Amino acid sequence: MQDLHLSRRGDATALEVRHLRMMRAIVRDGGVTRAAARLHLSQPALSHQLAELEAELGTRLFLRVGRRLVPTPSGERLLRFAQALLPELAQAEDEVRGLAGSGQGLVRVSTECYTAYHWLPAALTQFERRFPAVTVQVVVEATRRPLPALLEGSLDVAIVSTRSRNARIAYHGLFDDELVVVMAPAHRLVGAPFVAAEDLAAETLFMYPIPREDSDVFQRVLLPARVEPARLVPVELTEAILELVRAGRGVAVLARWAVAPDLGSGRLLARRLTRRGLRRRWFAATVARRPAAHMAEFISLVRRLGPGPRG
Repeated sequence: MQDLHLSRRGDATALEVRHLRMMRAIVRDGGVTRAAARLHLSQPALSHQLAELEAELGTRLFLRVGRRLVPTPSGERLLRFAQALLPELAQAEDEVRGLAGSGQGLVRVSTECYTAYHWLPAALTQFERRFPAVTVQVVVEATRRPLPALLEGSLDVAIVSTRSRNARIAYHGLFDDELVVVMAPAHRLVGAPFVAAEDLAAETLFMYPIPREDSDVFQRVLLPARVEPARLVPVELTEAILELVRAGRGVAVLARWAVAPDLGSGRLLARRLTRRGLRRRWFAATVARRPAAHMAEFISLVRRLGPGPRG
């Protein structure tokens, strides 16, 4: 198999930005058909684009394994270029348009937690007053995968409590919060000063449908204690979780600020998880080490208006 090289015509190369987007989409979707739909192209057009690029480069970029297209070593190398360059190109485009100076443009934001959308609108309102010509787009579909979306160039700011080791991502401290065990007022654990990991072994635990490796409750409490809840029930919506807990069907572990109205009314009660409690630090993640002025202002507003002690 030939290694990847670029065909040159004078100072030009065969490789174009559309090819980088094509590589990223095919790898993400595992095939040409879904990648073509993502790129708003027909399947034959994208297949032709791929064949044309492989011919220009003199190497295969993908092999078919079952129903999926898997990148060759040359394809992997080109994919790394795409993942590194596309976010940088998007940032350069914004800067060339003079967003910081003219106040015109777009900020795409998402958060890894649906309940964050309870307090985010306050920051959006103040930001719009400061930058009336900048549109803030909340990308809800990236909620479950904000960091990959950031690296792919489909987000400008990801509000997260989980950090990756990818050196291309910069993290700007925002605030801290606490995860608490939420239960009905008549629940058996109400009399305890805190809930130990072992207490959850007899409980039905409602939680968002996320992998265990992404769950603070599992990674920091349950797995170290070698505890498994009696029943684990994934529920997508916060309000649905709260309704089930109010009905006495089980317990949930949620941010204290996310359930503040229920705690204030007495419809639900909360106890610390473990004697020391379970706290998180939230960050605004960007691919830019020094965000443009309007982006820095947005991050500053989130830091000031977020629900917990400032980071």
